[in-house]
Amino acid sequence: MLYCCDLLGRVWHSRIIRLYLLAFFIAPVFLHPQCLDFKPPFKPQDDLQFCAMYRNFGCCDSAKDKELMAKFYKIMDNFDYYGYASCAGYVQDLLCQECSPYAAHLFDAEDPSTPIRTLPGLCPDYCSQFWLKCRSTITLLSDDPQLAEAEPDQDRFCQLLELEDPDYCYPHLLSNEQLTQNLGRVRADPEGCLQLCLEEIANGLRNPLAMVYANDGTHRFFIAEQVGLVWTYLPDRSKLEKPFLNITKAVLTSPWEGDERGFLGMTFHPNYKYNRKLYVYYSVEIGFDERIRISEFRVSPSDMNVVDHGSERIILEVDEPASNHNGGMVMFADDGYLYIFTGDGGMAGDPFGKYGNSQNKSALLGKVLRIDVDDNDRGPLYRIPSDNPFVHERGARPEVYAYGVRNMWRCSVDRGDPLTKEGKGRIFCGDVGQNKFEEIDIIEKGRNYGWRAKEGFSCYDKKLCTNSSLDDVLPIYAYPHKMGKSVTGGYVYRGCEYPNLNGMYIFGDFMSGRMMTLQENKNTGQWDYHEICMGIGLTCAFPGLINNYYQYIISFAEDEAGELYFMSTGVPSATSPTGVVYKLVDPSRRAPPRQCHYDPLPVRVKSKLIKFKPKERVELPTKRPNLSPQEEPVRSHPTESAVSESDKDWLQELMDILKEQEAAAVTTTLPPTTTTTKPPRHTRRKNRRKKGKHRLESESASAAVPQNGVVRLAGDEQGRDDRGRVEIFANGEWGTVCDDLWNTKNAAVVCRQLGFRFALKASKHSEFGEGKSLRILLDDVQCEGTEESLLGCQHTGVGMHNCAHYEDAGVICGNSDYVDA
Repeated sequence: MLYCCDLLGRVWHSRIIRLYLLAFFIAPVFLHPQCLDFKPPFKPQDDLQFCAMYRNFGCCDSAKDKELMAKFYKIMDNFDYYGYASCAGYVQDLLCQECSPYAAHLFDAEDPSTPIRTLPGLCPDYCSQFWLKCRSTITLLSDDPQLAEAEPDQDRFCQLLELEDPDYCYPHLLSNEQLTQNLGRVRADPEGCLQLCLEEIANGLRNPLAMVYANDGTHRFFIAEQVGLVWTYLPDRSKLEKPFLNITKAVLTSPWEGDERGFLGMTFHPNYKYNRKLYVYYSVEIGFDERIRISEFRVSPSDMNVVDHGSERIILEVDEPASNHNGGMVMFADDGYLYIFTGDGGMAGDPFGKYGNSQNKSALLGKVLRIDVDDNDRGPLYRIPSDNPFVHERGARPEVYAYGVRNMWRCSVDRGDPLTKEGKGRIFCGDVGQNKFEEIDIIEKGRNYGWRAKEGFSCYDKKLCTNSSLDDVLPIYAYPHKMGKSVTGGYVYRGCEYPNLNGMYIFGDFMSGRMMTLQENKNTGQWDYHEICMGIGLTCAFPGLINNYYQYIISFAEDEAGELYFMSTGVPSATSPTGVVYKLVDPSRRAPPRQCHYDPLPVRVKSKLIKFKPKERVELPTKRPNLSPQEEPVRSHPTESAVSESDKDWLQELMDILKEQEAAAVTTTLPPTTTTTKPPRHTRRKNRRKKGKHRLESESASAAVPQNGVVRLAGDEQGRDDRGRVEIFANGEWGTVCDDLWNTKNAAVVCRQLGFRFALKASKHSEFGEGKSLRILLDDVQCEGTEESLLGCQHTGVGMHNCAHYEDAGVICGNSDYVDA
């Protein structure tokens, strides 16, 4: 809902384009502080002595301040006392605009491919005064031959110093409240949504669901794919051709949409630098049983970028009664122990036993486990920490650290405030809900997190919920399914590069693509919520930054320096290479230069290096509009535009691109998530589509009154008869099918009913448009694949549902086993 996309399989979201145009053509001022190095401004570490007006926020550190001061005295040495008294203020003002938070605008340097002005853009009245009093300083301030030639002519000289955007001219920008208000803070839109940007880090990955670092000083990062491959990336983002780990033959997963099994987690031992140990969490099949496995590996002594695959030792295995809710997080906390986060065993409602697995402390499922894997080369593979809370409780598994969790997907340890260390060691987790709420928890020893008695703050099992012995801890935040249906836990930002983000817990939702943040309110003890949006208009107009992403957020990560990343994908298969890793960037403020500098230790590379190539972005017209206050009156409605003819041409060019991209878009479904309450669901960008005619129905549909269970396809814009939105006739009316639990088995029933041999794709989230004129008739459909119609499959009942039309299901059928795009 918030994201525009590049040409490689993604579609520009029309709302973003229109907001972009709105910012460009209607808003008289658009906040975009930027320095001459094309990066955001900062608060200097040391006080500025010369350009003191920018000591709190700007583009100069003390070294640059001294450089400008030296230049000032060199210029003023050419003047007597009278000249010094008349012109020193002007010369200082002009020199110090390199320190302005808007230096890139003042020097017309927003486009790195164009030459930078040698003098800042001046407002006409100020320029006239400067020319009248101090024109003799012009050739000393600038070596621009154009300015030197224009120096005798006031009008021509001041015209050369005019800016295309007069809002940014000096000194009027200093009194422009729209430019100075909240300067240096994270920008928010009128609805309070925080505007951040992204930097693409890696791409071409197959469901990337973990990115970890070894904490060995090399600043490498390791990205794991669901199929069981782990890749090594160097600090310059180049990838080693040879995988770090390859256990694809052992990992249980499939290319099916929504398969939650696979390689799910990975972490390095805190003393990895010395013992070369790492731990992985993955799904396996032993005979007819499915299990989750925690294994220990060592890195090869002959190659620091390859695991010794023969070193695997199985630390722990747990039987999985179903193929979903596999958990998947494994990590070390500050106490040095290994934490393992298991799911409740799958299906729905934790139906195992009287109270479910999660409330049963004798079961390892639905738990947070804590074990000691130090000094395990001889003797037991792991030991139980002596302070584990249930060591002495009869019948309880001693590994259990906390219980009552449903399917925690992605947890993290807070590094603590860089200065005070406040918050250090807290464990944050996102716990995926059943059918109403998603939640964020802080894990504490021995606590009960409520499932299945509670879901979020509400009761799920009313009998258990009212049990006085429950003694559960409530989440710090929970959100309803209208905001998202599968939480992806994140991290508290403690990096160096973006001070504004310090203390924000940033997380997301796989289903809705929503990015969110929580920040603890020290006064109330509550957690304040804000949504995160991608910056629109000029907010992300920095080299290398983008403002769009595949919205199906699989996981978050931090690097060795503490900077924050997330991984998302565009196709719902563990074998589809559409996963991307993004770095979060605050465009409003950065750390001072050199404050975050580090020198990675050298990496001895034996494999071929593959240099990183970012994906292409949609190319916008290169001409920027030239707006002036006269052309840009305040309007009550966006349609009351009064831009110039040339600007209309630019606007038309941009709109033509939008139309072409929407028309040519190849719609995509989305990746499997290991976190959903049901078998994984996949959403997609909601492209605006015209309603198509119903084209294909089963033979019985030609009758005057269709039979119950008859299906037809609708909504494919190209009129193809092998694909479309599934519509079913039941109880005397046509209706749509919700994509909850929608998979290829369900699609096979539909396709066979329509006379096709294969179901090539079970499409989701209204890929073929929304059937808003019809009621939703079926939800939670679960077929074996052999039924005669969807009505013969399990479902919630005709007309009963918990979804909306943006989740309308569809199919692509065929008589060969490939998709004809």
